[in-house]
Amino acid sequence: MSRIVVTPLSAVTDVILRHQPSHVVTLLSPEHMIATPAGFPAERHLRLGINDVIDAAAGDNPPERSHVEALLEFSRTWSAVDPMLVHCWAGVSRSMAATFTILCDRLGPGSEVRAARAIRERAPHAYPNALLVQYADELLDRRGRMIEAIKAIGAGTMVAEGAIVEFPLREL
Repeated sequence: MSRIVVTPLSAVTDVILRHQPSHVVTLLSPEHMIATPAGFPAERHLRLGINDVIDAAAGDNPPERSHVEALLEFSRTWSAVDPMLVHCWAGVSRSMAATFTILCDRLGPGSEVRAARAIRERAPHAYPNALLVQYADELLDRRGRMIEAIKAIGAGTMVAEGAIVEFPLREL
């Protein structure tokens, strides 16, 4: 079934074994970046070395526009026949922003509120990284709709680590 599976880093190996994704997106700080999982094709593993910050001037390795460009280019190679796995350290912020970006791109203009609500319904802990969402909004020419949709769902429930969450495309 066509779906995006979001998970924290701690569950990546189990999720790969259970869901057999065709594509994997890793969003981790450069110092914690993982290698491509054994047996997984490197060309279907996007590794984005970014820290979870929402101010481009704050800290090292903030998300940049080029990271979202790479995410969109990579996600558009996904046929959506097999699942896509998206993960970050906790499965709360960077991975949820990336998933929101992919959903908005796949579902088209006007889907921003629907995609944001789907994230909140399935992942009460989600708190998508606002800087990644801002770049995605610009690149997808959504004129602030992605930013507003994420603001509307509010901050997620505070957790140390998110749960494994599935986003079936046909249900959105």
